[in-house]
Amino acid sequence: MLPALFELKAGNFYIALAGERDRLRVLRTIRQYMKPGQRIFVGVVAPIDPHVEQPEEVRDLILEAAQFVPAEHLGTTDDCGFSPFSDDMSTSRDTAFAKIRSRVLGTALAERVLGA
Repeated sequence: MLPALFELKAGNFYIALAGERDRLRVLRTIRQYMKPGQRIFVGVVAPIDPHVEQPEEVRDLILEAAQFVPAEHLGTTDDCGFSPFSDDMSTSRDTAFAKIRSRVLGTALAERVLGA
């Protein structure tokens, strides 16, 4: 499905990557099919996984992605977002904010390494 996705006349693509079992396959596919001017936002935290990613884990995932996607075309996101519904108890508010914090801090760590 990814190859067809990159044929869309869209500039931004949000790809769930944190929970992906075969990240390298996905990253290779992105590198092969992305077009000039497209920006790729990779998921660096998995909202439905109770594990709170550490900033260093997020940094490492970003650095892995940067081997396939040029840094100037790379952004970060959550795998699928956090549910906005007050009745969804799958992820606590504290866990959600901890994951968001790790995403922000980990992205900053990666920026330092990449010089972005």
